[in-house]
Amino acid sequence: MGKLTRRVAITGATGYLGRAITPKLCEKGHQVRALIRPGSGARVAPGAETHELDLFDVNELAGGLENCDTVVHLVGTAHPSPRKAPEFTRVDLASARACIAAALRSAVTHFVYVSVAQPAPVMKAYLSARAEAERVLSQSGLTATVVRPWYVLGPGHRWPILLVPAYALADLIPGLRAGARRLGLVTLAQMTDTLVDAIERPPNAGMTRLLEVPQIKYRRAD
Repeated sequence: MGKLTRRVAITGATGYLGRAITPKLCEKGHQVRALIRPGSGARVAPGAETHELDLFDVNELAGGLENCDTVVHLVGTAHPSPRKAPEFTRVDLASARACIAAALRSAVTHFVYVSVAQPAPVMKAYLSARAEAERVLSQSGLTATVVRPWYVLGPGHRWPILLVPAYALADLIPGLRAGARRLGLVTLAQMTDTLVDAIERPPNAGMTRLLEVPQIKYRRAD
C-alpha cells in the first residue's frame, strides 16, 4: 500500500528550505499550504496553496492550519549571526511558540520543527532560542520531529565548503570526532529528502523524534 497523502502547512515557505521542500512534496502528491506574510505570495514555490496571515498570531495560525495534518515550522531569522541575538527571541522563538499553540488548537497530528545542531561552541543566543522552542514543543504533547542541521549547503550558501578538509581531519581524531559529526555540513538535497521522509513517516503518537546531522546525511527517518 502506498504512502498516505499528507496535508502539509509550511510556515516560512518563502525561505531557503521552504522553497526547496514545497515542490518536492507537491511532486509526491501531497497537498501543501504556504502560511506566509501578507504580500509575499510571489515568492512561494509553484504548486502550493497560499494563505496570508500574521505568523505570530495564534488565532490566525490556527485558522491557517485548518484541515492540515502536518505543519513544518521554518520561520527564523535570515542569515543568523551573533549581532542578531535579539531577533532570535523576537522572531525564531516567538513564532515557534505561536505555531505550537496553534497546532494544539487544530487537527495537526505531526509538528516538524527545523532547529539547529547542539551543543555548539558558537551562536549561543541562537542555540538558546532554538533549544527553548524544542523544550516547549516536547512539553506540548504534540507528535513531533525535530531536525537539527548545523549548516545547509546550497545555492548562495556554499562558503563553509572550505571547511571540509578541517572536518575530515577532526573526524580522524577521537576527541574531536563526535563534535565534528554533530556539527557537520549537510546539503539542501539531504535536508529536503529528510524532511519529506519525516513527513511521510511520522513517529508514533505523542513521541518527539530527533534527527541530527548523522541521520540527515546517512539515513532516512525512522
